[in-house]
Amino acid sequence: MPAVTIRNLSEEAHRALKVRAARHGRSTEAEMRTILESAVRPAQRVRLGTALSRLSHKAGLTNADFEGLDEVHDRKPAAPLSFG
Repeated sequence: MPAVTIRNLSEEAHRALKVRAARHGRSTEAEMRTILESAVRPAQRVRLGTALSRLSHKAGLTNADFEGLDEVHDRKPAAPLSFG
């Protein structure tokens, strides 16, 4: 698993981090992991599948619409493009 070193963290920030970790019943390292995870992977981030599902629902599409697309879909591989 990757490791991260944080240099030049102020004493005040380090102390506040330790207090915050204690309030949450975690180690300082676990608190840092939680903070970083929530910063880079927020719970309210847009998920592609969910966004597409909502979009198709707003457009009034149903499963039957997609099944119809499968029936007419050409299963042969596309011909390669020629640039010359």
